[in-house]
Amino acid sequence: MTVIDAGYGNNTPFLKQLESRNLTYVAAIAKNRQVTAQTSGDESARKQGLEAIAQTLAVEQFTPVQLNLEQPRTVWVALLPVHVPKLEGTRWLAIQLNASSFEQATEVDYFLTNASDNQVSAAWVAQTYSARNWVEVFYREAKGWLGLSEYQVRDALSMKRHWVLVFIAYTFILWHQLTGGFRRRWATKPLQTFAEALEAFRTAVEFRLVRWLNEHVDVFASHRAKFGYIWA
Repeated sequence: MTVIDAGYGNNTPFLKQLESRNLTYVAAIAKNRQVTAQTSGDESARKQGLEAIAQTLAVEQFTPVQLNLEQPRTVWVALLPVHVPKLEGTRWLAIQLNASSFEQATEVDYFLTNASDNQVSAAWVAQTYSARNWVEVFYREAKGWLGLSEYQVRDALSMKRHWVLVFIAYTFILWHQLTGGFRRRWATKPLQTFAEALEAFRTAVEFRLVRWLNEHVDVFASHRAKFGYIWA
């Protein structure tokens, strides 16, 4: 499953590439995106913007969905099949509101998915896309704590190596945070955040470094002597 923000969701060639690889996606799309749909009151399908479609939907067409986030919230979702220019066949359009009607809503989101008819539901689309928040959490923590964007290399291969190392480090720290590995050995308090788990890991490295230095002072002193310094 691929979850995409509007920056990519509005890129039809990108969606076609996903579909050519048989990948299922839920993509956010802009309200001015033009699709062909048959809405209530229309005798035939016609091309129109998403916001115009949302305004024509009746309250009964929206289904309440509970999102189990850090702060649980309820959204209202309507589904209808649409044709997107330059994409063959139909896709499912989901219109998500933070209120029970378009007139009362202060937040309106539009999602497009190529999932099969037997998989798509209001709850499935809303809950699937809500998981995308964890992608943002990853980038925030990887950039803030692991230097994801602080590389000083220029060629593509070196960049990929840097990213792979950061991804491995992030997975390692997060795995220990979730399984309690650092908590059992290196902390006396719950490690509830990535930053706290990372600090516990640094404590473990610091302890091992200091212990090694105490046991191998002569090795380290010899190392510094090679550079013309006295470590004593």
